[in-house]
Amino acid sequence: MPQNTASMKNRLNQLRFLCQSLFALFCLYIGYRFYAFYIWAIGPTAHTSVIRPPAVEAFLPLGALVSLKRLLSGAEFDTIHPAGLSIFLAVLLISLFLRKGFCGWICPIGFASNLAERAGKKMRTLFSLPAWIDIPLLGLKYLLLGFFVYLILWNMDLMSLTAFHNSPYNLISDAKMLHFFLQPSMLAGTIMFGIILVSFFLRNFWCRYLCPYGGLLGLLALASPFQVRRDPDTCIECNKCDRVCPASITITNRRTVRNAECIGCLECVQACPAPNCLTLSLPGKKQTHPLLLPGLTIGLFFFCFFLAQISGHWHTQVPVEVFQHYYQTIDAIGHP
Repeated sequence: MPQNTASMKNRLNQLRFLCQSLFALFCLYIGYRFYAFYIWAIGPTAHTSVIRPPAVEAFLPLGALVSLKRLLSGAEFDTIHPAGLSIFLAVLLISLFLRKGFCGWICPIGFASNLAERAGKKMRTLFSLPAWIDIPLLGLKYLLLGFFVYLILWNMDLMSLTAFHNSPYNLISDAKMLHFFLQPSMLAGTIMFGIILVSFFLRNFWCRYLCPYGGLLGLLALASPFQVRRDPDTCIECNKCDRVCPASITITNRRTVRNAECIGCLECVQACPAPNCLTLSLPGKKQTHPLLLPGLTIGLFFFCFFLAQISGHWHTQVPVEVFQHYYQTIDAIGHP
């Protein structure tokens, strides 16, 4: 392996942490901006308006799934939450071509899970479940994914999708999401606290067992041309790759890591002490530069963002006065 490639390989973990941190900070900033917009919208009319940040729609994946089926069924691109659909399409494309790069390098929830894992390691509270429990639990996120696929993609026709799209509930789904986190019910609060607590004991508990979004991306990632490959001739059986893998994949039993749980973080590649044993590879090429995967992941994400901007698929077409009106009656609006 060339010296500059080996040097960069040793910095992959730091680079990943930096990327995730920046995206997490941006999400916090967007959350603050949206909270300020919401407070302004429900309060007395002020002289200075507050701009609604379109990126907050990234937290509405179910609405984006509805919008995607409407689009594929011949309807127009989402005019209420267009940024949500644009981001959803970007994430799907990333997974199809670049493994679960979104999960490994961008997702703020994944970043929070990584922080909990680091804390668990320091406190020595992490433990692994036996296979007879772990494997059935892995299916939970796919059951949740199947439920949403049945409910939205299979069960709803274009008329039902359009009715939901135009409903007051969909219009204020961003504010409903804000209420969910700021004023959770006793049940929701208990569940969230439980997930956070368990994450200090079971590595990446939410991502591994419960996230239907990650389940969908993992299935798409199986078609990705990028793979981590292991050369058994140079492997020294140190098992370092197995220990660092956030997805708990047993890499030493494989020649190619083609697994729906792989998030493309490349921590196994960095941890491997044997030269040219674990490499990032493309079809027909023995190995490629490890920076190519995260570089293309982030590049494609921002390309989709700029494309949405110039094509008019980023900013909502809903007048701010309409948001104000419906936000002020949010408690009276239920799910259609």
